[in-house]
Amino acid sequence: MLEKFVKEEKGFRYLETGEGKPLVILHGIMGGLSNFNDVILHFKEKFKIYMPELPVYTYPLLKTNIKGFAKFLKEFLEFKGIKKPILLGNSLGGHVTLYYTNHYPGNVSAMVLTGSSGLYEKGFGESYPQRKNYEYIKKKTQEVFHDPKMATKELVDEVFRIVNNRHKILRTLALAKSAIRHNMAKELQNMKLPACLIWGKQDIVTPPEVAEEFHRLLPDSDLYWIDKAGHAPMMEQPKEFNRILENWFKKRKLISRQHDE
Repeated sequence: MLEKFVKEEKGFRYLETGEGKPLVILHGIMGGLSNFNDVILHFKEKFKIYMPELPVYTYPLLKTNIKGFAKFLKEFLEFKGIKKPILLGNSLGGHVTLYYTNHYPGNVSAMVLTGSSGLYEKGFGESYPQRKNYEYIKKKTQEVFHDPKMATKELVDEVFRIVNNRHKILRTLALAKSAIRHNMAKELQNMKLPACLIWGKQDIVTPPEVAEEFHRLLPDSDLYWIDKAGHAPMMEQPKEFNRILENWFKKRKLISRQHDE
């Protein structure tokens, strides 16, 4: 649907559309550009939206970590000349947002986190002991969502391919271990910019108590819940996600005046 807005240049593959204040979206570890279709379609008349594809399977193994991806984000923002964007991250993308913001606080105007890692997350397990068991992978993929039907056969097949590809599983596990190593609890108090937390009530990957801890530790945060949603509420309940986010943007005066009506 949004493929016509995807560009490839200077080693980056990214989506670019819209006009206005820059909004940069970062997807999760097994996510991709399509995860935010509804968000992008809703906000592209209000923001200049960028969504780089994180190099989960293309970076050298030693750079496949939170720090390496924050550097990737820095290089992407510099390449596009993006100043003080709003950063919106899901899962791994939220963690990269936090790490980047902690190191470059002057170049972020606000953060939106949904199902973000950075404090605690429950993954598939350290070594994927049953990775050749399709039904096990199907069950684990379904657990990401409140509604198991969201885990389509196409999605389960893709996850199954990833965990059974040595090159990809090594990078997936490297990122999972990096997420545990780079716990952000001590740094959150330094992030004094506006932060919006939108969480699925039925998220079992980064459970509700994780959102509450983010809310407690971030100095200027607002926390919103979405019922009947798991780890990716922007996919399961896109209308409610967009409604909450738009209201927050207006509350924080982050939508330009001509879009306030």
